[in-house]
Amino acid sequence: MALTSLLTLAPLVSGAQTAFSRSIVPCSGPDCTLCHLATLAQNILNTGIYVAVVLSAGLFAWAGGMHLTAGGDTGKAKTARTVFTNVAIGLFWILAAWLLVDTIMKTLTPGGGKYGPWNRIC
Repeated sequence: MALTSLLTLAPLVSGAQTAFSRSIVPCSGPDCTLCHLATLAQNILNTGIYVAVVLSAGLFAWAGGMHLTAGGDTGKAKTARTVFTNVAIGLFWILAAWLLVDTIMKTLTPGGGKYGPWNRIC
């Protein structure tokens, strides 16, 4: 089942596409500039956050299924709670790190912390 799902979804992620069908790499060949590098960094961060949220949702569902099927076995229920807790902590740290990087970049770039992508510095 998992292998079938993986093989079915592989073409969706193998083309280096984000969730919104845009290319991660914003330029091609010799026309790349420093601005394209900032856009590339933003695209990689956005794609990483998207993948982390999707994987977290899957792991939350898996932990919930483990907890539901534990029956009266306290060991299985404890394992499910441990998985759920670890995924929640990991997702928190990923989003907190993104918020920290985004805040620092908005502070250091021209425009003085306005809302919007920090990679629009050019």
